[in-house]
Amino acid sequence: MYLFKKTDVKQEFSHLKTGFWALALLLIFSLTASADTDPANVPIGVNEHLGKTINMNYSFVDEHGDTVTIAELVDKPTVFSFVYYTCPGICSPLLSGLQESLNLVKLEPGRDFKVITISINEDEDHILAQEKKNNYFQRFDREFPEDQWHWLTGDLENINGITSEVGFAFERRGDDFAHSAALVVVSKDGKIARYLHGVDFNPFDLKMALLEAGEGRTGPTIAKVIKFCFSYDPEGRKYYFNFLRVTGSITLLFATVFFVMLIVKSKSKRAEG
Repeated sequence: MYLFKKTDVKQEFSHLKTGFWALALLLIFSLTASADTDPANVPIGVNEHLGKTINMNYSFVDEHGDTVTIAELVDKPTVFSFVYYTCPGICSPLLSGLQESLNLVKLEPGRDFKVITISINEDEDHILAQEKKNNYFQRFDREFPEDQWHWLTGDLENINGITSEVGFAFERRGDDFAHSAALVVVSKDGKIARYLHGVDFNPFDLKMALLEAGEGRTGPTIAKVIKFCFSYDPEGRKYYFNFLRVTGSITLLFATVFFVMLIVKSKSKRAEG
Protein backbone atom coordinates (compact mmCIF):
# COMPACT_ATOMS: atom_id res chain seq x y z
CA MET A 1 0.00 0.00 0.00
CA TYR A 2 1.22 3.47 -0.92
CA LEU A 3 1.54 5.77 2.12
CA PHE A 4 1.23 9.53 1.60
CA LYS A 5 4.02 11.50 3.15
CA LYS A 6 3.31 14.87 4.70
CA THR A 7 5.32 16.56 1.97
CA ASP A 8 3.32 14.69 -0.70
CA VAL A 9 0.04 15.94 0.76
CA LYS A 10 1.41 19.47 0.86
CA GLN A 11 2.52 19.27 -2.75
CA GLU A 12 -0.81 17.87 -3.89
CA PHE A 13 -2.68 20.59 -1.99
CA SER A 14 -0.41 23.23 -3.52
CA HIS A 15 -1.09 21.90 -7.02
CA LEU A 16 -4.83 21.83 -6.40
CA LYS A 17 -4.79 25.38 -5.04
CA THR A 18 -2.82 26.63 -8.03
CA GLY A 19 -5.15 24.78 -10.37
CA PHE A 20 -8.17 26.33 -8.67
CA TRP A 21 -6.86 29.86 -9.15
CA ALA A 22 -5.88 29.12 -12.74
CA LEU A 23 -9.40 27.84 -13.41
CA ALA A 24 -10.87 30.93 -11.75
CA LEU A 25 -8.74 33.17 -13.96
CA LEU A 26 -9.78 31.14 -16.97
CA LEU A 27 -13.47 31.68 -16.21
CA ILE A 28 -13.03 35.39 -15.47
CA PHE A 29 -11.20 36.16 -18.69
CA SER A 30 -13.52 33.92 -20.67
CA LEU A 31 -16.43 36.07 -19.54
CA THR A 32 -14.46 39.27 -20.15
CA ALA A 33 -13.44 38.33 -23.66
CA SER A 34 -16.92 37.22 -24.67
CA ALA A 35 -18.95 39.93 -22.97
CA ASP A 36 -19.04 42.27 -25.94
CA THR A 37 -19.69 39.49 -28.45
CA ASP A 38 -22.94 38.49 -26.75
CA PRO A 39 -25.70 39.03 -29.33
CA ALA A 40 -27.79 40.68 -26.63
CA ASN A 41 -25.06 43.29 -26.16
CA VAL A 42 -24.04 43.66 -29.80
CA PRO A 43 -27.15 43.34 -32.00
CA ILE A 44 -25.54 45.21 -34.87
CA GLY A 45 -23.07 43.47 -37.17
CA VAL A 46 -22.65 40.69 -39.70
CA ASN A 47 -23.50 37.11 -38.81
CA GLU A 48 -21.79 35.20 -41.60
CA HIS A 49 -23.72 32.53 -43.48
CA LEU A 50 -20.93 31.19 -45.69
CA GLY A 51 -22.15 28.48 -48.05
CA LYS A 52 -25.83 29.35 -47.61
CA THR A 53 -27.98 29.74 -50.70
CA ILE A 54 -30.09 32.83 -50.16
CA ASN A 55 -33.73 33.32 -51.11
CA MET A 56 -33.65 35.66 -54.12
CA ASN A 57 -37.37 36.25 -54.52
CA TYR A 58 -37.31 39.57 -52.68
CA SER A 59 -38.63 42.50 -54.69
CA PHE A 60 -37.11 46.00 -54.98
CA VAL A 61 -37.28 49.12 -57.14
CA ASP A 62 -34.18 49.89 -59.19
CA GLU A 63 -32.75 53.34 -59.94
CA HIS A 64 -34.98 53.61 -63.03
CA GLY A 65 -38.16 53.06 -61.04
CA ASP A 66 -38.69 49.50 -62.29
CA THR A 67 -39.71 46.69 -59.94
CA VAL A 68 -37.23 43.81 -60.00
CA THR A 69 -36.44 40.73 -57.95
CA ILE A 70 -32.98 39.76 -56.77
CA ALA A 71 -33.32 36.55 -58.80
CA GLU A 72 -33.81 38.58 -62.00
CA LEU A 73 -30.61 40.52 -61.37
CA VAL A 74 -28.23 37.83 -60.13
CA ASP A 75 -27.12 35.88 -63.20
CA LYS A 76 -23.39 35.84 -62.45
CA PRO A 77 -21.12 36.32 -59.38
CA THR A 78 -22.49 39.38 -57.60
CA VAL A 79 -21.19 41.80 -54.99
CA PHE A 80 -23.83 43.05 -52.54
CA SER A 81 -23.44 46.19 -50.46
CA PHE A 82 -25.97 47.40 -47.87
CA VAL A 83 -26.06 51.13 -47.14
CA TYR A 84 -28.51 54.00 -47.07
CA TYR A 85 -28.14 56.86 -49.50
CA THR A 86 -28.46 59.73 -47.01
CA CYS A 87 -25.98 58.13 -44.62
CA PRO A 88 -23.69 60.75 -43.02
CA GLY A 89 -21.18 58.20 -41.81
CA ILE A 90 -19.66 54.92 -42.91
CA CYS A 91 -21.72 54.36 -46.09
CA SER A 92 -19.84 56.89 -48.22
CA PRO A 93 -16.39 55.48 -47.33
CA LEU A 94 -17.70 51.97 -48.06
CA LEU A 95 -19.11 52.95 -51.46
CA SER A 96 -15.94 54.89 -52.29
CA GLY A 97 -13.82 51.90 -51.31
CA LEU A 98 -16.00 49.61 -53.41
CA GLN A 99 -15.88 51.92 -56.44
CA GLU A 100 -12.09 52.28 -56.19
CA SER A 101 -11.68 48.51 -56.01
CA LEU A 102 -14.05 47.98 -58.95
CA ASN A 103 -12.02 50.52 -60.90
CA LEU A 104 -8.89 48.40 -60.50
CA VAL A 105 -10.11 44.80 -60.31
CA LYS A 106 -8.81 42.67 -63.19
CA LEU A 107 -12.20 41.30 -64.19
CA GLU A 108 -14.84 42.47 -66.66
CA PRO A 109 -18.17 43.77 -65.30
CA GLY A 110 -21.03 42.14 -67.16
CA ARG A 111 -18.93 39.15 -68.14
CA ASP A 112 -17.36 38.14 -64.84
CA PHE A 113 -19.50 39.89 -62.23
CA LYS A 114 -22.06 42.54 -61.35
CA VAL A 115 -22.81 44.71 -58.31
CA ILE A 116 -25.99 45.38 -56.33
CA THR A 117 -26.31 48.12 -53.73
CA ILE A 118 -29.42 48.03 -51.53
CA SER A 119 -30.67 50.84 -49.30
CA ILE A 120 -31.70 49.70 -45.81
CA ASN A 121 -33.86 52.83 -45.43
CA GLU A 122 -37.41 52.11 -46.59
CA ASP A 123 -38.09 55.87 -46.88
CA GLU A 124 -35.61 56.36 -49.74
CA ASP A 125 -36.69 56.21 -53.39
CA HIS A 126 -35.29 55.45 -56.83
CA ILE A 127 -34.65 59.13 -57.62
CA LEU A 128 -32.19 59.36 -54.75
CA ALA A 129 -30.69 56.03 -55.80
CA GLN A 130 -30.05 57.36 -59.32
CA GLU A 131 -28.43 60.53 -57.96
CA LYS A 132 -26.14 58.47 -55.77
CA LYS A 133 -25.26 56.17 -58.66
CA ASN A 134 -24.40 59.11 -60.94
CA ASN A 135 -22.06 60.46 -58.29
CA TYR A 136 -19.99 57.27 -58.14
CA PHE A 137 -20.04 56.48 -61.86
CA GLN A 138 -18.37 59.81 -62.59
CA ARG A 139 -15.29 58.51 -60.79
CA PHE A 140 -14.58 55.51 -63.04
CA ASP A 141 -11.45 55.56 -65.17
CA ARG A 142 -12.50 52.36 -66.90
CA GLU A 143 -15.54 51.38 -68.90
CA PHE A 144 -18.15 50.13 -66.47
CA PRO A 145 -21.60 49.39 -67.96
CA GLU A 146 -24.30 51.17 -65.97
CA ASP A 147 -26.57 48.12 -66.08
CA GLN A 148 -23.97 46.09 -64.17
CA TRP A 149 -24.27 48.05 -60.93
CA HIS A 150 -27.85 48.22 -59.68
CA TRP A 151 -28.96 50.65 -56.97
CA LEU A 152 -32.11 49.46 -55.21
CA THR A 153 -34.71 50.73 -52.76
CA GLY A 154 -37.61 48.84 -51.22
CA ASP A 155 -40.09 48.38 -48.42
CA LEU A 156 -39.17 47.21 -44.94
CA GLU A 157 -40.39 43.65 -45.46
CA ASN A 158 -38.10 43.02 -48.42
CA ILE A 159 -35.19 44.91 -46.84
CA ASN A 160 -35.44 42.82 -43.67
CA GLY A 161 -35.80 39.69 -45.77
CA ILE A 162 -32.63 40.04 -47.83
CA THR A 163 -30.51 41.41 -44.98
CA SER A 164 -31.60 38.50 -42.79
CA GLU A 165 -30.64 36.06 -45.56
CA VAL A 166 -27.06 37.34 -45.65
CA GLY A 167 -26.78 38.02 -41.90
CA PHE A 168 -26.56 41.81 -42.09
CA ALA A 169 -28.03 43.16 -38.83
CA PHE A 170 -28.79 46.86 -38.43
CA GLU A 171 -30.85 49.12 -36.20
CA ARG A 172 -32.78 52.26 -37.02
CA ARG A 173 -32.20 55.20 -34.68
CA GLY A 174 -34.44 58.07 -35.72
CA ASP A 175 -33.35 59.16 -39.18
CA ASP A 176 -30.03 57.31 -38.89
CA PHE A 177 -29.10 53.65 -38.96
CA ALA A 178 -26.45 51.84 -36.94
CA HIS A 179 -24.83 49.14 -39.06
CA SER A 180 -21.56 47.49 -40.05
CA ALA A 181 -19.53 47.89 -43.21
CA ALA A 182 -19.17 44.78 -45.36
CA LEU A 183 -19.56 43.37 -48.84
CA VAL A 184 -21.22 40.03 -49.52
CA VAL A 185 -20.17 38.06 -52.60
CA VAL A 186 -22.58 35.43 -53.93
CA SER A 187 -22.55 33.00 -56.86
CA LYS A 188 -25.02 33.19 -59.74
CA ASP A 189 -27.14 30.67 -57.83
CA GLY A 190 -27.19 32.87 -54.73
CA LYS A 191 -24.67 30.87 -52.70
CA ILE A 192 -22.72 33.08 -50.29
CA ALA A 193 -19.04 32.71 -51.16
CA ARG A 194 -17.26 35.43 -49.21
CA TYR A 195 -17.64 38.39 -46.87
CA LEU A 196 -15.28 41.36 -47.17
CA HIS A 197 -15.34 43.56 -44.09
CA GLY A 198 -14.40 47.21 -43.74
CA VAL A 199 -14.39 50.12 -46.17
CA ASP A 200 -11.13 49.50 -48.07
CA PHE A 201 -11.14 46.53 -50.40
CA ASN A 202 -8.01 45.17 -52.01
CA PRO A 203 -8.78 44.59 -55.73
CA PHE A 204 -6.98 41.24 -55.57
CA ASP A 205 -9.12 40.10 -52.62
CA LEU A 206 -12.25 41.14 -54.49
CA LYS A 207 -11.08 39.33 -57.61
CA MET A 208 -10.38 36.12 -55.68
CA ALA A 209 -13.78 36.29 -53.99
CA LEU A 210 -15.52 36.70 -57.36
CA LEU A 211 -13.52 33.88 -58.96
CA GLU A 212 -14.37 31.56 -56.07
CA ALA A 213 -18.03 32.54 -56.38
CA GLY A 214 -17.83 31.77 -60.10
CA GLU A 215 -16.58 28.29 -59.26
CA GLY A 216 -19.22 27.80 -56.59
CA ARG A 217 -16.64 27.67 -53.81
CA THR A 218 -16.61 29.47 -50.49
CA GLY A 219 -13.59 31.06 -48.85
CA PRO A 220 -12.59 32.26 -45.39
CA THR A 221 -13.40 35.84 -44.58
CA ILE A 222 -10.83 38.46 -45.49
CA ALA A 223 -9.61 40.38 -42.44
CA LYS A 224 -11.38 38.05 -40.01
CA VAL A 225 -8.70 38.61 -37.38
CA ILE A 226 -8.74 42.37 -37.99
CA LYS A 227 -12.51 42.40 -37.61
CA PHE A 228 -12.14 40.57 -34.28
CA CYS A 229 -9.58 43.07 -33.02
CA PHE A 230 -11.58 46.15 -34.00
CA SER A 231 -15.09 47.26 -33.04
CA TYR A 232 -17.33 49.81 -34.72
CA ASP A 233 -18.44 52.79 -32.66
CA PRO A 234 -21.81 53.93 -34.12
CA GLU A 235 -21.64 57.20 -32.17
CA GLY A 236 -18.17 58.17 -33.38
CA ARG A 237 -18.80 56.41 -36.71
CA LYS A 238 -15.35 54.86 -36.75
CA TYR A 239 -13.51 51.67 -35.87
CA TYR A 240 -11.46 51.47 -32.70
CA PHE A 241 -8.97 48.92 -31.40
CA ASN A 242 -10.74 46.72 -28.85
CA PHE A 243 -7.93 46.41 -26.29
CA LEU A 244 -10.06 44.56 -23.73
CA ARG A 245 -11.15 41.91 -26.21
CA VAL A 246 -7.64 41.26 -27.52
CA THR A 247 -5.86 41.20 -24.14
CA GLY A 248 -8.67 39.13 -22.64
CA SER A 249 -8.36 36.55 -25.41
CA ILE A 250 -4.56 36.38 -25.09
CA THR A 251 -4.81 35.97 -21.32
CA LEU A 252 -7.46 33.29 -21.77
CA LEU A 253 -5.14 31.40 -24.11
CA PHE A 254 -2.20 31.54 -21.69
CA ALA A 255 -4.40 30.58 -18.72
CA THR A 256 -5.71 27.56 -20.64
CA VAL A 257 -2.18 26.40 -21.54
CA PHE A 258 -1.01 26.95 -17.94
CA PHE A 259 -3.92 24.99 -16.49
CA VAL A 260 -3.39 22.06 -18.88
CA MET A 261 0.32 21.97 -18.01
CA LEU A 262 -0.52 21.83 -14.29
CA ILE A 263 -2.81 18.86 -14.81
CA VAL A 264 -0.24 17.01 -16.93
CA LYS A 265 2.51 17.71 -14.39
CA SER A 266 0.35 16.53 -11.50
CA LYS A 267 -0.53 13.27 -13.27
CA SER A 268 3.12 12.73 -14.14
CA LYS A 269 4.19 13.08 -10.49
CA ARG A 270 1.50 10.65 -9.36
CA ALA A 271 2.70 8.11 -11.89
CA GLU A 272 6.28 8.47 -10.64
CA GLY A 273 5.11 8.03 -7.03
